[in-house]
Amino acid sequence: MDKLSKTLLVFLLIPLFFIMVTGCMGSNDTGPQADTAGSDNELYKGPGEDSMMISSSAFENGGLIPIRYTCDGENVNPSLEVENIPEGTESLVLLVDDPDSPSGSFTHWLVWNIPPGSQINENSIPGITGKNSFGQAIYGGPCPSAGTHRYHFKVFALDKELDLPGGSGIEQVEELMQGHILAQGQMTGKYGRA
Repeated sequence: MDKLSKTLLVFLLIPLFFIMVTGCMGSNDTGPQADTAGSDNELYKGPGEDSMMISSSAFENGGLIPIRYTCDGENVNPSLEVENIPEGTESLVLLVDDPDSPSGSFTHWLVWNIPPGSQINENSIPGITGKNSFGQAIYGGPCPSAGTHRYHFKVFALDKELDLPGGSGIEQVEELMQGHILAQGQMTGKYGRA
């Protein structure tokens, strides 16, 4: 290849290289924005997302959680009703967390291997209880240090039971849930302290 051919090749490759680099930079700029949009738990999103309905006779979705179900009251779980549980469900997982905690998502209640049914009774232990962020394998009601926080009550329908001992943490439960979620539902309550 003579000198003129090499020079022409360089002039052709430089714009091509520039286009490739700027194209990659552009796609990286839009990628993270798409990843961060959406709900608090992208980990769970998949087929059947939000297809189950969860409600409580104690409070409305988006409403205030009565003091009875908090650390300022009797600290017992509210009753919950789950509808539209899909066929093939072997067990339910229940997670109650506070996404507004200063330390990040705070787990208040974690229960798995709940038999697929429509009712979780007040002040009950419906399945195997995992460790919450208080370090205990019990229901720990809303207890914000200050201000009003949101509390998500999430139910997941699984196509299997989880082989985990009581007292296991959220990380172990999340790991075993992957690829087995048939449907999910969520309701939110609020509670605040001065």
